[in-house]
Amino acid sequence: MPDVLDALDPEQRQVAETLRGPVRVLAGAGTGKTRAITHRIAHGVRTGVYVPTEVLAVTFTTRAAGEMRGRLRALGAPQVQARTFHSAALRQLRYFWPHVHGTELPALTESKIPLVAGATRRLRLRVDQAGLRDLASEIEWAKVSNVTPDGYAAVATARGRSVANLDVETVGRVLAGYEEVKRDQGRMDMEDVLLLTAGVLADDERVAAQVRRQYKWFVVDEFQDVSPLQSALLDLWLGGRDEICVVGDPAQTIYSFAGANADYLRDFPKRHPGTTSVELVRNYRSTPQVVGAANTLLAGTGSTGVQLRAQRPAGPEVRYGGHDDEVAEAEAVAQRIARLQAEGHALSEVAVLFRINAQSEAYEEALTAHGVPYVIRGGVRFFERPEVREAVTRLRGTARSDAVPADGDTWVDLVRDTLGGMGWRPDPPTARGQTRDRWESWQALVSQAETYAEGTPDAGLGSFVDDLDRRASEQHAPVAGGVTLATFHAAKGLEWDAVFLVGLQDGTLPITYAQTPEAVEEERRLLYVGMTRARHDLSLTWARARNPGQAPRRQPSRFLDPLLPDSAKPAVTSRSRKGARTCVECGKPLTPAERARRRCAECPVAYDEATFERLRTWRKERASADDVPAFMVFSNATLEQLAEALPTTERALLAVSGVGPDKLEKYGDEVLALVAGEPLERPLDDAEENKS
Repeated sequence: MPDVLDALDPEQRQVAETLRGPVRVLAGAGTGKTRAITHRIAHGVRTGVYVPTEVLAVTFTTRAAGEMRGRLRALGAPQVQARTFHSAALRQLRYFWPHVHGTELPALTESKIPLVAGATRRLRLRVDQAGLRDLASEIEWAKVSNVTPDGYAAVATARGRSVANLDVETVGRVLAGYEEVKRDQGRMDMEDVLLLTAGVLADDERVAAQVRRQYKWFVVDEFQDVSPLQSALLDLWLGGRDEICVVGDPAQTIYSFAGANADYLRDFPKRHPGTTSVELVRNYRSTPQVVGAANTLLAGTGSTGVQLRAQRPAGPEVRYGGHDDEVAEAEAVAQRIARLQAEGHALSEVAVLFRINAQSEAYEEALTAHGVPYVIRGGVRFFERPEVREAVTRLRGTARSDAVPADGDTWVDLVRDTLGGMGWRPDPPTARGQTRDRWESWQALVSQAETYAEGTPDAGLGSFVDDLDRRASEQHAPVAGGVTLATFHAAKGLEWDAVFLVGLQDGTLPITYAQTPEAVEEERRLLYVGMTRARHDLSLTWARARNPGQAPRRQPSRFLDPLLPDSAKPAVTSRSRKGARTCVECGKPLTPAERARRRCAECPVAYDEATFERLRTWRKERASADDVPAFMVFSNATLEQLAEALPTTERALLAVSGVGPDKLEKYGDEVLALVAGEPLERPLDDAEENKS
């Protein structure tokens, strides 16, 4: 075989020839990082520096580990272990646990959901399926971040985390209850695999010594995604040694919400003195036009990574375009893809990427209308999602019951009422995750109803349900080798010849709940990941309104400001890069005077502003008296709904999103009095209560 170094560029070759650690590789998108590290391992084996069975290469997905093993086999190093963190830890745990504890290893649970449900039942909490999934995700974040149930409330408050409309103290109790249920059933979860392995290594020096004799050389891919727990386990594997090579790109850190911490990559030289740092900058994936746009997106921001240098020939210019509404945007993208198909381009080399799963439906519909097959990656088709299937079933039941709208209402209001019974509210939830995804799916159905009503004035609920059934049957046809529809997150690590990035308006990217500067920067990096998936053709588009006929009030994402040519720039492009806020109705950037209302001057509020101000003043005083942040009393969105609904009974108060049984008991009397306009005594703080 030829020398394994012959096919490498100068920077890749430097990585491969630096066989002794510590080594840090900052690898930009499309720069051949997997080639560099696999050739490094193979070169170390060929030169006799490495014994292949003493090398452990670690990554984050089974797909990436499989690809690494395949390349190592082709390079003549088939005995090298390439595994995920969990796979490597589980293999060690299964071997050592019986020797150390004299018992069988606890059974690995396939899903946290049943255990979380058991914990909520013990606490007498009513949490729906989406809430259970969000709690399961939060449990995972807490465990990989080394946050205990007792310490959860303080940490979650400091980091602004919210889950399933539950207060942080309640979530902390769910975390503790989950561990009790799991322990009672003799089970462990995937995070326990890492925790228990770390515990065995830390507590038993004989086990640690045996593992360190087995593995003397470490390579860790995607190091920007390492969590505190994974970092601690890696330190135990090393045992003070520094024969480690880490590879990653801070500019592609998009999983901070799940515990990933790019500081481990940035600060690696501080933790490992004498580190050799190498930057991979030659991008072999994309044209100079795509690379230039990606570099410009990050230039001068906190997300700046390596400066990529394109190695491919020039291609077409990056396309930018705004459309009147989301339907028009999807139609334009479908037309363009149909032309690519007619020109002979393989549809498997085309992708449409968006921020959230609920955006897929417009593209499913448009592509179906043009006879273009598609596949959903990392999710399910719109009409197959559980919340959508249930919603359509309920709407069909409402239609068959011959329900009549109230005076002044339309059949679209029946749609809103039906979905309201499932938990839909006009304003989105402040939390992310499954709760937010489910709301987005319901909101998409509401928007479809509004559009259908405008386009067919004589139609009713029954014909709308028939239209939903038509869409579902057409879009459920099995396909093979179609256009990929995926979120930015699901597209990580993949690439296509032609990529369409859609829905790039403020309020969607960055998404509305990205309120902190750190969260906004993560949204920027999401866009960077999306852009760098394209090899040749890249198109970035946005919609100026959600539905046809609506006022064009949306603005393109603030991230596009340095990218847009003058011809594509909207009339209003001035935005504040620090602390920018956008209208919750239309996405337009807000002036400082408008931010308190969360709406621009053109978008009137639906609630009673005087009541809202009374509630907000009360919330500030109540939060001060309880010594908690104001949002832990009620969010702005909940205050707005209270000021709009003006509830007069406890039952009506419970129907408002964000008001649960605990908050009803704690604040119900005061809120009802405030809504009724009755005078309210100033809340007493603890010291005053004790004195009285």
